Amino acid sequence: MVYVRTALLILSIGLSGCQQKEAPLLSKMDTANSHAVKKEATIVVPDNVKGKWKAVRIAVVDKSAAKESIFTVPIGGKITLPRSTMIIMVESFLPAFVMEGSTMTSSGNEPKNPGAKVLITENGAVVFNAWLFSRYPTTHAFMHPRYGFTLMDGVPATP
Repeated sequence: MVYVRTALLILSIGLSGCQQKEAPLLSKMDTANSHAVKKEATIVVPDNVKGKWKAVRIAVVDKSAAKESIFTVPIGGKITLPRSTMIIMVESFLPAFVMEGSTMTSSGNEPKNPGAKVLITENGAVVFNAWLFSRYPTTHAFMHPRYGFTLMDGVPATP
């Protein structure tokens, strides 16, 4: 009789313990996943900057030929590097780049911290999708075996 009671007690503790383990595990997973959601970055071009810049100048160093070429790429446009399958697209230009939370914007129209959002593809595949900065060329530098890319400056729109 003592053995039966002991067995029933152990069985009831074991069953109640199993039921309680499931709920906390799920709530921990839900909490962890809610923090894993990454906020999408937003680019805001202020009204006093819109239409004031028409292009950017990007220096491209061909490491194999030890030659630097400067390309003017329209904002919202693209160019193909000669004798390559690389395409450079300039999505945005901010003359005084600042980051406020997940928003990238410009603190004014003076070129205090020029930044260009650039997308580079090679053979149709995206190989770089980030910002180039003229004052800080090593920040987010694109490492490619043959080419180096540096933002030189912005090209103002003519009135």
